[in-house]
Amino acid sequence: MRQLLPSDRQPVFSPLPISRWGHTWRILLVIVLAAASWIEAGIWQWQNLRWWFWVDLAIGVAMTVVALGRRRHPLTVALVTNAATFISFSSGGAATLALFSLATRRRWREIVPAGLVGLGAGLVSLRSAPGSQEDDFIVTGPALVAILGIIIAWGMYVGSRRELLGTLRERAETAESEQAARVAQARTGERTRIAREMHDVLAHRISTVTMHAGALTYREDLTPAQMRETAGVIQQNAHQALVELREVLGLLREGPGDAAPERPQPDATAVHDLITEAQSTGLRVEASIDIDTGAVPQATGRTVYRVVQEGLTNVRKHATHTAAEISITGAPGEGLKVVVRNKLPIGQPVNALPPSGLGLIGLRERVELAGGRLERHVTPRRDFVLSAWIPWPA
Repeated sequence: MRQLLPSDRQPVFSPLPISRWGHTWRILLVIVLAAASWIEAGIWQWQNLRWWFWVDLAIGVAMTVVALGRRRHPLTVALVTNAATFISFSSGGAATLALFSLATRRRWREIVPAGLVGLGAGLVSLRSAPGSQEDDFIVTGPALVAILGIIIAWGMYVGSRRELLGTLRERAETAESEQAARVAQARTGERTRIAREMHDVLAHRISTVTMHAGALTYREDLTPAQMRETAGVIQQNAHQALVELREVLGLLREGPGDAAPERPQPDATAVHDLITEAQSTGLRVEASIDIDTGAVPQATGRTVYRVVQEGLTNVRKHATHTAAEISITGAPGEGLKVVVRNKLPIGQPVNALPPSGLGLIGLRERVELAGGRLERHVTPRRDFVLSAWIPWPA
């Protein structure tokens, strides 16, 4: 997780949690560095000023404990541990670790004061070390500066590396979440498309079956020939509904070889067959098509077909005994206007199908995706009008 501080333009990534082994080897490293910097001075203290030996050791242990909080208070811990090396040689390990940890943040306004304190404490320690000579100080002074420079440079490199890894990790997580979102969106869109196709296909067939089954139920004056004809229509539409249902459900199969290729989708030329089929089932339909259906683009023609199909399905479901009027007009560059009009029935039809409320919603979505608009309203003369305008490129 990256947090950008207003006082610094440098982005800083929150450090990852350190494992138990990570804490262990860091403490061991502090002990080794403290022993290396204190061993000579510690021997002299033990032989000459034993109280200083114990004070130095106590301060070194205290600074090691303080160094454990370098992640919460990096600047404070670095200043305290490096300042302690003015009087304590054994604090060198904790001071080195704290300065290195501070350098990983790559903030010069923090590194410079802590580095100056460490440099000053190191020069004083070298000058006051037992057996130190003026000539030795000339050599060890630049060496101390070089060591501090290496510590700071190494810490900044590690910090840069951490930031790079954090950036890559963040990008990977973002890309993974975006990919999951795209997959979910594509899956939802595909399910919506399949649901819309199932409604468009099955509602038309089932409404025809229901209408003729209702006629067999309530009509007592049908001749045997009429009953056989009606039963034939029911059988034909039920069979066709099963075939089309199998084709649509085939799209839900996961394996590419499980589903048959998607059947050719209807276009504007199929509107004539749709109207003829509706008339053959007993629905009174008057059509006025003033366009060349063969010249309509396939995608636009498919939308026209679905509008007419949904209009006839609604007439068959909710206004069986009324006549439907279909009008299709337009021209390239002007767009296509499709109007399906029927009288509202008086009272509730005897065998009316329950409204699903999804047909017109899906149809509106289909028309809007094609760049058009869909409207429905009831005129003062109790005509239900379903009209759609669909763009027809010039």
